[in-house]
Amino acid sequence: MLYKFKSKAAGDLIMLEPNGRRVLEIIGKDAGPKGIILPEQMPGAITALEGAIAQEEAEQKTMAAEAKAKGQVAPRFDAVSLRQRAVPFLEMLRRCAGEGKEIVWGV
Repeated sequence: MLYKFKSKAAGDLIMLEPNGRRVLEIIGKDAGPKGIILPEQMPGAITALEGAIAQEEAEQKTMAAEAKAKGQVAPRFDAVSLRQRAVPFLEMLRRCAGEGKEIVWGV
């Protein structure tokens, strides 16, 4: 399944189901087949996504430092980070918030 996010203020954004679901869960939205993000919800969504990105990066840095301190090989993480997956969505949120347009999916 794919998530296709649409708005009148930005081009369509397509995400694979696991990635779209994760982003929606981070911003506190039901990851169902249809939904909407209203302009007044976007600042909170941006803050939540940026916080999740920072947390993931801090956790990975800590795990790598702990492994190095123990003389172990650093753990391997996903090849594509949350930051890389979420940046297009963050840009869409910012653009839509600035223009006061909602984002929808599944319609």
